[in-house]
Amino acid sequence: MSLLYVLLGIVILLVLIFKKMNPMLALLIVAIITGLLLKMPADKVMTSISNGIGNTLGSLIMVLALGAMIGKLAEDYGAAERIVYVLIKWFGIKNIQWASLLTGILVGIPLFYNAGFIVLLPLAFSIATATGLPKLYVGMPMIAALSITHGFLPPHPGPVALSSVFHADVGKVLIYGLAISIPVATVAGVLFPKMIISIKHLNLNTQKLNINPDKVLPSAPKSFAIALMPVFLIIAGNVGSLLFHGTAGYYFKVLADPTFALLLAVLIILLILQIPLAKAMDSCVEGAKGITMILLIIAAGGAFKQILIDSGIGEQVKTLAEAWHASPLIIGWGLAALLRITLGSSTVASLTAAGIVLPLIHNGTSPELMVLAVGAGSLMLSHVNDTGFWMFKEYFGLTLPQTFKTWTAMECIISVSGLLGVLVINAIAP
Repeated sequence: MSLLYVLLGIVILLVLIFKKMNPMLALLIVAIITGLLLKMPADKVMTSISNGIGNTLGSLIMVLALGAMIGKLAEDYGAAERIVYVLIKWFGIKNIQWASLLTGILVGIPLFYNAGFIVLLPLAFSIATATGLPKLYVGMPMIAALSITHGFLPPHPGPVALSSVFHADVGKVLIYGLAISIPVATVAGVLFPKMIISIKHLNLNTQKLNINPDKVLPSAPKSFAIALMPVFLIIAGNVGSLLFHGTAGYYFKVLADPTFALLLAVLIILLILQIPLAKAMDSCVEGAKGITMILLIIAAGGAFKQILIDSGIGEQVKTLAEAWHASPLIIGWGLAALLRITLGSSTVASLTAAGIVLPLIHNGTSPELMVLAVGAGSLMLSHVNDTGFWMFKEYFGLTLPQTFKTWTAMECIISVSGLLGVLVINAIAP
């Protein structure tokens, strides 16, 4: 009966979001209703909600805020544009999809999804116009890469929030996520567009691209340093803590902490850009403002998660999973996928699924792989209830059927191949 009450709570959440209620309010309302339906005392319900909000935000609010600041600095001072031009020059027009894909990954790491979408697509369209290539052919690799970084790589909100829920090591999530991202991006961002978009009528060997941006951009080394600094510091800290012991190992462990690594990255980027501090701080403030609603949604998702934990419903899920002999990774992916399809929001879907499957990681499953499995599920089958669907449709000027054949199919490929990548790592990792 308790599982039916949880299902009822999810149905109420679905109805509220379909009615266009803000996801934060919807999650809080459903958390309270679900707690009361599960016969939790009213005071315990509110205590669980407070604890869930505090526990969730306490470990990630600074990571997300600092990540947003880095992304805004990269956006405002032209690092993304410079990376596009450099990679196009390196790869050439014949391999322009690979340049677009790598651009999306590099720029997608510091930039949050919507910002990356808005910054990169005009550049992709300019390249398509200059070369005569279809916009989808150039743009889809970038968008696929942005979706992958959004679902798999810290410091994006989803992976960071899930790392907090599952008590996963953010550094390991980043390393595993990068290992999965490259092959998934290749399939979804290069091979799939080549299958559905014909360019046989074009001779890429004769195409040339000459784009001279009007505004002054940072140099290539500075631009790549801005985009990759957070990743470099976190990975360096994790690798160093494994290789060194004593005092050196201690300092590498400090560097591996995401909050410290991102704070250090902000400071280094400020030195790299060499711009007036007051001007840089304006960008940082705007970046932090841009994630306010995301933080509130994550907080409310943490409240709902805590209700599910404190009510004991997780133990019932654990018992059922053991009876089905199903992998927690597949269960987590499936629940997140189902919630994504019904709710639209990948963040809400992943946090809700995480709260339900959290007890399953005690069965010896890697919490880092649980983060990635749930993250992959939260990208599944994007359709009309997802803002990303409509952004893609309108930017590319597609019909609804065309959007389903391109965007929705691409998201499904990312989700399924992401799960396969997780299962492969689970099979071979020690």
